[in-house]
Amino acid sequence: MIDYPRHNKDGWQRWVPSWRLVSGLCIAFFGCLVGAAGLAYAMVSVPVIDESATAQNNVYYWADNTQMVATGGDRNRQSVNLSQIPKEMRYAVISQENKTFYSDSGIDPKGIARAVFNMAKGGDTQGGSTITQQYVKNAMLNDQSQTISRKVKEIFVSIKVGAEEPKDKILEGYLNSAYYGRGAYGIQAAARAYFNVDAVDLNPGQCAFLSAVLKGATYYDPAGSIAIDPAATPDANKKRAQSQMQDTLDKMVEYGHLSQAERAKYTELPTTQNPQSNAKLGGQIGYLVRLAKASVVRSGAVTEQQLEKGGYSIYTTFDKKKVDEMEKAVQKVYKEKIDPKKRPEKDTHVQFGGASIDTRTGAIKAIYGGQDATKHFTNNADVTGAQVGSTFKPFVLAAAMKWGVRDPDLGPVQAQDERTVVSPKSLYSGKNDLKINNYDGSIWENEKGEQWRQENDGQDNVGNPPDYKIDLREAMRESVNSAFVQLGMDVGLDKVKESAEDAGLLEDSLAGAGYPSFSIGVSDPSAIRMAGAYATFADSGKQREPYSVTKVTNKDGTLYTHKVEEKQAFTAKVADNVTDVLKTVVEKGTGSNAQLPGRDVAGKTGTTDGNKSAWFVGYTPQLSTAISMYRYPDDETIKDRTFLEMFGTGGEKKIHGASFPSTIWQDYMSDAVKGMKVEKFPKPEPIGEVINDAPSPTPTPSPSPSASETEEVSPSPTPSPSDTQNSPSPPAPTESCDFWDINCGNGNNGGNANGGNGPGGSEGSQSPSPSATETEGEGDSSGNTRGNTIWGTNG
Repeated sequence: MIDYPRHNKDGWQRWVPSWRLVSGLCIAFFGCLVGAAGLAYAMVSVPVIDESATAQNNVYYWADNTQMVATGGDRNRQSVNLSQIPKEMRYAVISQENKTFYSDSGIDPKGIARAVFNMAKGGDTQGGSTITQQYVKNAMLNDQSQTISRKVKEIFVSIKVGAEEPKDKILEGYLNSAYYGRGAYGIQAAARAYFNVDAVDLNPGQCAFLSAVLKGATYYDPAGSIAIDPAATPDANKKRAQSQMQDTLDKMVEYGHLSQAERAKYTELPTTQNPQSNAKLGGQIGYLVRLAKASVVRSGAVTEQQLEKGGYSIYTTFDKKKVDEMEKAVQKVYKEKIDPKKRPEKDTHVQFGGASIDTRTGAIKAIYGGQDATKHFTNNADVTGAQVGSTFKPFVLAAAMKWGVRDPDLGPVQAQDERTVVSPKSLYSGKNDLKINNYDGSIWENEKGEQWRQENDGQDNVGNPPDYKIDLREAMRESVNSAFVQLGMDVGLDKVKESAEDAGLLEDSLAGAGYPSFSIGVSDPSAIRMAGAYATFADSGKQREPYSVTKVTNKDGTLYTHKVEEKQAFTAKVADNVTDVLKTVVEKGTGSNAQLPGRDVAGKTGTTDGNKSAWFVGYTPQLSTAISMYRYPDDETIKDRTFLEMFGTGGEKKIHGASFPSTIWQDYMSDAVKGMKVEKFPKPEPIGEVINDAPSPTPTPSPSPSASETEEVSPSPTPSPSDTQNSPSPPAPTESCDFWDINCGNGNNGGNANGGNGPGGSEGSQSPSPSATETEGEGDSSGNTRGNTIWGTNG
């Protein structure tokens, strides 16, 4: 017998476990996991559908905490049998969402692995869901949170349901419980909401479209959801839905669920009807609820689908009395002045919009969205596409007082200390057909070498001959276009744009900043944003975001509370001087209709090219209000919206900001400020230097207009001008026109519907914008060609 030496483990080796021990522990661990999984599976029962998801209402409250309306929890759902659901709808969902539906166990291991990996990286827990899992989540689990524990529960219940329930029953349940947007739960409600047909009558194209909407109506509903996300424009949503629909149809062919010949019939997005409103949301209530709902969803505290399930209390900033007063002021004008039967060609499709904001907080106190939210879907207080005209000029003045005009001997980009801040007494030419120069004195030309001549309304020279110099205070009072167009060029349109954004306008609402017309209002912010931007001047340069919801609560407590944040957009010196100039507009200028006896008021009128929109935006120290007026056929999409002329509307020769908009403003504000302390605007500190000093420092005297006079005041014997402006011919349309953009015109280098005639072209058309609440778009106009120089009007 051979005696082999023993090998004893010494040192670190004695601490290393043997492979037998390791393998034993692993087997035991996995055995425990299997046992635990088996126990969990055995203990899980199939929940009763909707047992724990009792529908509730959402309650919206006025600013004084009294109830405004209870709505949103009565589910719009009518369940149908699988036989009433077209097989194309079933296969559209299966082809796009879960092609192995009829063969899988109810879960997708690979999808779950992806979801777990995302969670490990710190991402969300969404993803990896089969139709069975989505059915379980929608119809059986009240807990919609994206947590690991909820996901694990969903997996076990899905396996159980997949093993015990027939696949057709699961598919029927899923299609009847899924949310399709527009408040529609289930395929029958969705068919009615989008196409006004029963589910059984849906064609393959409509089925593929509805399967796309299941991915999220915010981004796939052709009506758009810019109030929730500015990127969810109608145009962008249509592109997404069209792409997803076509992909679904292709997959249906690939998987043998649809013939190629049938698929070829559906290459375009099906026509959908406008969203319909709940009868309880008539009048202004629907606009208010829609605005507040969008604010809640944007806050991230509650998803749109969670809000649709109900159970939330939404406390708004809306003052019931002020909302009623604004509606009353608008309706008074409709009743007394607008008569479609008497003037069908002039008084049809007349629209007003309005918004009123607390200058010290940004709280939206009142809006006017239209005559009835159940009949006119577009919220006129929000994005409409209407250009703001000369109400944009205060942002030019603010830029000139903040940054100053550039030194003509230096380069185009200049630091603040290289510039000269202007005084309201600075002089600019009020000459009609003024040839516009660059800041360095060279003649401005577009990319085609075309020069710019700025017209004043009525082609009037304003100021003292021979040079027609007029100071900026008087130029604002009389809304002289030539003076502000040249001022904008001297300051730099980039700084004018920055000034508008600093005041509170959204960048997406500003376009045409490469063209002189930018300074006189080719952009189209909403009434909400215009009121908010003027509120910045009212409170000595402090800017706050407009908001409509103060807090959101449910049974678990407070989910969201709005925090007012402010920034000093302009120094008090700049803002107070702008206000002082705008006081002149109301005291003895185009805005004299807006006077409130005994109170300080500052504001500005605005009228656009072709008389297609008119504005008055003004403020007291405590309240800022914007009123707009225009004509367009009800509820066209923003992209397709064609603004109509208002010559002769309401029996007026021409509609100005000084007419109906300022009348409504004064009527509303007279009541809205009752009970408020009478406050004065701060006395401004002297600012800037008098530039372009000349022998004619003051304009020829001109009388202040009466309430019946037109908007702009002119010293010439011709009729008082309205704010008008020129626009050059913009570049040819770009490939994408998802936003209001100067490049999105039609015609031969034409502008938008508010534009003039481009060189060799006809009046252009508008292009869409995103907005939101509190979101806007932008627009542009084009001029008329005389030789090699461009004219046009828009103010």
